[in-house]
Parts: sequence; C-alpha cells; structure tokens
Amino acid sequence: RKRLEELTVEGSSGGGAVTVTMNGQRDVVSVSIDSSVVEDGDAEMLEDLLLSALRDAKQKPDELASAEMGKVAGAGLPPGLL
Repeated sequence: RKRLEELTVEGSSGGGAVTVTMNGQRDVVSVSIDSSVVEDGDAEMLEDLLLSALRDAKQKPDELASAEMGKVAGAGLPPGLL
C-alpha cells in the first residue's frame, strides 16, 4: 500500500494536449496544457479536455492497486487458486 501511495500516474486527453499527473492518493500534482489549446481561445474545449484528463488519471491508481494486490494475493498460492 505504501508503494502505491508513492507512485504517480498520468491521464491525458486530446492526443496529449492536456496531461494531468496524480499521485497514488489521487492528489493532482501537475497539469500540463499544450499552448495550441490555449491559442484557440476555446474555453469550453479546454474545460472538456481537462475534465477528460482528470478522469483518465483518476482511474489509473485503481488499476495499479488491483494489479499490485493481485501480485500480493497470488504470492504463495498454487496456480489457479486466485
């Protein structure tokens, strides 16, 4: 569990135009927005891209936790019993 808290994950949208980095506790640690998105001046599009990137990043700690728990739970058990 401690290892998961120290990991960081990235979520992105718009082909990488907006990237959000979160730690394992789902705290947003950084946001990156490509300048081309800002130059368009379309606030609604930027809001949608940001929301999508946040959702993408938010689900990744769960995926990592499931994978790590599977490793821990599977350790020591004969194959097929997990």
